[in-house]
Parts: sequence; C-alpha cells; structure tokens
Amino acid sequence: MRAAVVTEFGAPLVVQDIAIPTPGPDQVLIKIEACGLCHTDIHAAKGDWPAKPTVPFVPGHEGIGVIEAAGENVSRDRIGQRVAIAWLGSACGECDHCVSGWETLCEKQQNSGYSIDGAYAEYAVAQAQYVVRVPDSISSFDAAPLTCAGVTTYKAVKVGGVRPAQRVAIFGVGGLGHMAVQYARIAGGFVTAIDIEDDKLKLAATLGADHTVNSLTEDPVEAIQKLGGADVAIVLAVVPSVFDQAFRSLRRGGRLVCVSMPAHGVFPIPIFDTVVGGISVLGSIVGTREDLREVLELHAAGKTTVSAVSRKLDDVNECFDDILAGRVTARLVFEF
Repeated sequence: MRAAVVTEFGAPLVVQDIAIPTPGPDQVLIKIEACGLCHTDIHAAKGDWPAKPTVPFVPGHEGIGVIEAAGENVSRDRIGQRVAIAWLGSACGECDHCVSGWETLCEKQQNSGYSIDGAYAEYAVAQAQYVVRVPDSISSFDAAPLTCAGVTTYKAVKVGGVRPAQRVAIFGVGGLGHMAVQYARIAGGFVTAIDIEDDKLKLAATLGADHTVNSLTEDPVEAIQKLGGADVAIVLAVVPSVFDQAFRSLRRGGRLVCVSMPAHGVFPIPIFDTVVGGISVLGSIVGTREDLREVLELHAAGKTTVSAVSRKLDDVNECFDDILAGRVTARLVFEF
C-alpha cells in the first residue's frame, strides 16, 4: 500500500509502498477514503514536542474509511462499517480518568499517527473499541476534519463553559477555528474571530462570527475590551504571544482555554491579574469518543459546515509548506 512515512525528524516525508498491516485480536483493518491534515501532524514530523514519536511512523489522525477485516475478538458485524480514526487511538479503560469520562487524559493512551501508525496511508489498523462510526449522511471528505478539528474545538467550547449570550473570542481561524466559531454559536455565544488573514476572517463571518479582528491592523485586546471583554477566549493559533493577547482580552471572571501547543511555547501568567480578576486558565485536549459522536450528529443534522480543500497524498510535503506559510484558509484533506 502507499503511505506517507516520517523517516527522520525535520526531513520531508517519503511516500512509499509498505505492507498492508494485519489487525490484531482487538483491532480492525480500515481501507482509508480520506484523511485530514492537522498541524499536529507537522509537529510530529518535526519532533517538536517533548514526547516524540518513534521513527519511522505514519502520521494522520483524521482518518475515515471502511472496515475490511476484523481481529478474532471483534464482531464480524463491524466489517463494512465506515468509521473514523481519531487522535485517541486507545486508552487503558480502567484508570480514574477513563472511568470518569476523561479517557483523553489516560496516561497509558496511544495516539493515532503519533505513538502508533496513522491514516496517511491506503490502509490502517485501529483498536475496534476506539473507532467511531460515521453516519451515512456525512461524506468521508467532511468527516475527516470533524474527527480532530471538529471534536477538538467542540470540546474546547465545552471546557470553556460557554453559555448563551456570553462573549467568546476565537484566536486563530483556520482548520480548527472555523469549526470553533460554529460550536460557540451553537452554544449561544457572541463570537469575535481574530486572525491575520482577511480570507479567514471572511470565512468566519460567513459562518456566524459577530465580529472579526485582523490583529495585523488592529489591537485585538483593545477591540475585544471595547465590546466588554471576552467571557471565554479560545487559543488555536500556534504563536506564543497570542496567549498573552487572549489573556488580556478577558473580562473579570473570564476563562482562557489553551488548545494549540506551539513548539517550545511558554506563557507567563500575571498572577496578580489572575487572582484579582478571578481568571481561569484551562487546557483542553481533543475530545472523547462520545464528543466525536456528538460532533458527527450535529453535522448530520446540518448544524455545521466544513471548509476544506482536497489534496493527494503525493503532495504531502507541499501541503505542509502551504500550512506553515498560511496559504490555507481552513483544512486540507487527502482523498484516496
């Protein structure tokens, strides 16, 4: 099968022929139809984060495909189902985090396209319990970005506790941000979208953003404070300085939700302002299988729109360059 492989950190990915994997007893073999490109894939390929993948590996955690084979412990009824391979490849299922509904915090979790091979390939294996069925009414092309960009921002809106009529600032409008705007609106929030690209801000406006701010030409902190300050600020941009802007945009009692993880990023928190202002700083990491099911149900009901562009796997390195250069308005999706 054809797969895009990271053979060395920081080097271009190599698209090569490798063996089709064989599913283990609790796994399924999935023929991939589409896989979205997430910025995390770029971090993985560069070895940006302290916990690094083991090379060689296949990235990809927005994989959508059809189950073609199943391990001996998996029901034959699963064969033929179209499912999503998300970031959470597996978890222990027994720790306090897993049993309390926070499986994404499990310390024994495996992550698709990071600690285990992912979906930048024509076939992938996955734990049967951790793939999520995709409703028939959703195309594989749309389902791919929902599997990470969708569920990650959906969870961030949940973690931020967005309530009706609260002001929500979305810092970074792209593959994740254009979904965050929609989920904040569904929760009843008034949304301000902040970015440095006018095309992305126009997309945010078409998706329901009440206000947009180009931070190259306008101070986002001043603009948001003029509106009364943000009750919730969600950071999706991979620039460390944006976290400070988001913090300073909050009103008293506001919540800062950190989602993006810039390489070597550090955010010094002003303790006095945090205490006196009653500010909460929260981390939000992807979403659970239940969160993903909810995301897919919302999309199937016509509540959300996915903005994405189709690409071929052979162009993976050019796609990485386009993402890093800011030439992509929302999401790129590899179609097989």
